[in-house]
Amino acid sequence: MTSDVQHKEADEVTGEITRNCLLTRTRQISRVLTAVYDQELRPFGINAPQFTLLVLVTELGPISRADLGRRNHHERSTLTRNLQPLIEQGWLAEGSPGDDGRIRPLSVTAEGKALLRNAAPAWSAAQAKARALLGEDGASAIMAIAKELPRRMS
Repeated sequence: MTSDVQHKEADEVTGEITRNCLLTRTRQISRVLTAVYDQELRPFGINAPQFTLLVLVTELGPISRADLGRRNHHERSTLTRNLQPLIEQGWLAEGSPGDDGRIRPLSVTAEGKALLRNAAPAWSAAQAKARALLGEDGASAIMAIAKELPRRMS
């Protein structure tokens, strides 16, 4: 009998999580939107997370990997995995180590800037598709929430 009660309680908990978990829903939205941007950017040999990093380094660079990770809430392994192809393709360059011998700032190369210019229409198409999926209220809500996120310090 106890097992049946525990099973029912577990089902209630998982049902609640399935219906109302903010993390589950935001990750679902993220996967759908990533697929939209990936589809548009695919002809340029870059995916959505990589494109985002290229844009951020263009805006913030030269910037260290650690600062880039903090600014965009990336874990080190995820950041490294997404930066490596950008460096290998010659779209980003790592500078010489600084005085401490460790920090090698990232910067966008001429090839990276050309890619951004060439892929801008694809990004615009993906942006329009994403806005259509979310609706203007949904898109505005996401932008407002993102604006209020705390800056990651560690």
